Amino acid sequence: MKDQVTLFEVGPRDGLQNEKTVISTSDKVELIERLVRSGLRKVEATSFVNPKWIPQLADAVEVLNRVRIHDDVVYSALVPNLKGLERACKTGIKEIAVFMSASESHNKSNINKSIAETFPVLQEVVEAATAKGMDVRGYVSTAFGCPYEGEISLTAVAHVTEQLLKMGVYEVSIGDTIGVGTPKQVKERFTSLIGQFGSDKLAGHFHDTRGMGLANVYAALEAGIRTFDSSIGGLGGCPYAPGASGNISTEDVVYMLHGMGLNTGVDLEKLVEAGEFMERVLGRELPSRVLQVMKKTGKEGECGNERYTAVKSNIGTDAS
Repeated sequence: MKDQVTLFEVGPRDGLQNEKTVISTSDKVELIERLVRSGLRKVEATSFVNPKWIPQLADAVEVLNRVRIHDDVVYSALVPNLKGLERACKTGIKEIAVFMSASESHNKSNINKSIAETFPVLQEVVEAATAKGMDVRGYVSTAFGCPYEGEISLTAVAHVTEQLLKMGVYEVSIGDTIGVGTPKQVKERFTSLIGQFGSDKLAGHFHDTRGMGLANVYAALEAGIRTFDSSIGGLGGCPYAPGASGNISTEDVVYMLHGMGLNTGVDLEKLVEAGEFMERVLGRELPSRVLQVMKKTGKEGECGNERYTAVKSNIGTDAS
């Protein structure tokens, strides 16, 4: 395996959009700053979807204007249409993301348009954003299964992916929105998609609804994927996909990748501190297993860390 893996942190957007507790702008900014201090260099900070639909992220402009800019950090935001792009342009953001589904039913539920009707809308956004010098990333939701239609064909996923790449997005994140994918299916689908589009144009986005998140990351790694979306603490869920629980935890993914001898550039201890911060903000424990273990056994370099260090030292580094 190639040694370098890129993590795209989606917690501040995908992770928080389903939260019922209103989170202050200051806490959102603090979360983003902590994630950046941990070494993450790609952070999806917010969304410019109509605040009526996602009120939690209504402060998108203020969040981005208050976040400290770093030359080596890419801040991204979800943008559904030209009106959302207009709001995004009130900030200094250099990258946006567009999204749609491989499932007709989910696309209509999420965007209120058919797949065919969505393409020209996103084409306008991509063209307008690139004309302003922005990079554009794409998301394909329900790429492994839909809460309304069941399994989605690989042909449908490939069609949407192809159209997004033709529009000019630099990368397409293939999403298991409701967490139904299994490692065999993931490896087969990514192997096929890589054969069509190349591994450098694709990323994996997994939810841990059925406990398959990390196994699916491993399967995608074997297929050749080297970019993954993840969410601090395992926060997240899709408001338009019944049964979709949290995204894969960034802490858990980093622990696994480092144990395999792969490099992420992320400091796990600082990442755990960011997760602990969000637990205090939300007033509850988050589902990340590594977060919970490291809180109890101590962090590397601190008193009480013997069990964690022993476990870490026994993990094999052979990724073949």
